[in-house]
Amino acid sequence: MIKKLLFLATLVLSTAHIANAETVSHGVSIFGDLKYPADFKHFDYVNPNAPKGGKIKMASIGTFDSLNPFILKGVAADGIELTFDTLMQSSADEAGVAYGLIAKSAQIAKDRSYVIFNLRNNAKFHDGSKVTAQDVAFSFNILMEKGHPQYKSYYADVEDVEVLSPLKVKFKFKNTTNRELPLIVGQIPILSKAYYSSHDFAKTTLDAPLGSGPYKVRSLEAGRSITYERVKDYWAKDLPVNIGKYNFDEVRIDYYRDATVAVEALKAGEYDFRRENISKTWANAYNIQQVEDGRMIKEELVDGTPTGMQAFIFNTRRSMFKDAKVREALNLAYNFEWANKNLFYSAYARNRSFFGNSEFESQGLPSPAELELLEPFKDQLPKQVFTKEYNPPYAEDTAEHRENLLKAAKLLDEAGFKLKDMQLINPYNGQPVEIEFMLVSPSFERVVAPFIRSLKKLGIKSTIRTVDTSQYIKRMEEFDFDIMVKWFTQGAAPGNEQLNYWHSQYADVNGSQNLIGIKNPAVDKLVEKIVSANNKQELITATRALDRVLQWNYYAIPQWHSRTHRVIYNSKIARPSTTPPYSLGVVETWWVK
Repeated sequence: MIKKLLFLATLVLSTAHIANAETVSHGVSIFGDLKYPADFKHFDYVNPNAPKGGKIKMASIGTFDSLNPFILKGVAADGIELTFDTLMQSSADEAGVAYGLIAKSAQIAKDRSYVIFNLRNNAKFHDGSKVTAQDVAFSFNILMEKGHPQYKSYYADVEDVEVLSPLKVKFKFKNTTNRELPLIVGQIPILSKAYYSSHDFAKTTLDAPLGSGPYKVRSLEAGRSITYERVKDYWAKDLPVNIGKYNFDEVRIDYYRDATVAVEALKAGEYDFRRENISKTWANAYNIQQVEDGRMIKEELVDGTPTGMQAFIFNTRRSMFKDAKVREALNLAYNFEWANKNLFYSAYARNRSFFGNSEFESQGLPSPAELELLEPFKDQLPKQVFTKEYNPPYAEDTAEHRENLLKAAKLLDEAGFKLKDMQLINPYNGQPVEIEFMLVSPSFERVVAPFIRSLKKLGIKSTIRTVDTSQYIKRMEEFDFDIMVKWFTQGAAPGNEQLNYWHSQYADVNGSQNLIGIKNPAVDKLVEKIVSANNKQELITATRALDRVLQWNYYAIPQWHSRTHRVIYNSKIARPSTTPPYSLGVVETWWVK
């Protein structure tokens, strides 16, 4: 009898092991497809023979007061991520894929209940100490305990991290339907447990942190500039994921007060590379001798990344913006066609989707699969979700814009906002409506000014408040704004970041990206469907359905996008012949001739 019981127990354990057999791989992918084989030599979009050496000077706008990018406090210096390595490194020409960096391989449970990372024996920090599984576990735990709130949302489905051996670490998952988890835990920046035993992780600091990445901080002038130097004995320089990359010996980033000053500094030769996102500047500012004689190169490179959504966003925590009719009215008041023609040299296309330029963008009417997700919330959703394709308001000429303003006035009236002495009165507090546009770039003031004139015709008094970078970040993190400009960037495959953007559980968490303050049961459910999608088609269906709900609730006033990277740079700098779809990769893949 005892022998029989032992046999049955062994059989059960063996069966469980078989049922949860692991897939061991040199890379991880949301849906299992890897472009590069285990013996690949380098990524296709790099120049494997790019020379090492030289310097590149870059520019940033604003200031910085910290070298700690992992906490809510302070404004971290640009480029500080170059000093830290991760377990896996993303590929810039694949969607939702990463290959081994600190981890040489990953073992993913068949039921996706855990992932085990096998670390490389030669991985080390800049002080020569080895990177171990203890450091990986420490990094995850300290980020969850004391890091920026975004880490708690991003890794919410990770149940525990367990050190199995000095070079083996296991992440256990609460949610086995979240296919992105092995990929995103591979993105965790790895910190030194020993270093932070004597340094306070939760404080801002201008002391260079200990990392293991391709660069380390050489010097800085607080708030004005920071210089990184290439680590000559970088432990991972010969790995396939790094061949042809990190070619500059020195990367310097100088900070400028605003874009106008930065453009003049570029023309004066103060730095080497600029990506221009102001159409007027691109059209007029770079017709210069340096371009004509070849000292500088001005070109447009194809941008294959999803456009996401750049928009004026409403803070729905404000009584003024709680009603979707009010938000729709303000959408009608914005005249993009006039702005594109008169301000932007007709350089832009209008945004319409939160997942533009991707297969996740909603178009036409909902598919049967989308309707299956949307129907349970039919009574809570705008009827247009089911009956019309969304497109933002359009005004070819002044007459059409006047018609849009009349529609806007009617919607405001229906929402209880009445005109009194040519001022719109807020029914929630009985006070005249006043809206503040919070900006960080003075160049945007000319964009907002015509919008303010349109709003005045509706009885709405509006003002512009342009603040410095640190104040802007603080007010954004504390949701202290009426309307601001936000770009909801999207990766090649939507995933856990959507929780932080839209889910109600983050609407009141300072520092979250749910800046709009959305608390919508349909949005919550659709985001959860995105995270738990079993295959790509399910992901497409859930994302398109979410897109429709976000569009027809008028949470934002869509702005514009360009399908190219507009760049101007010193001709001493060279770039690979191939620009990957998901990254421009200047510091990563360009070099000095």
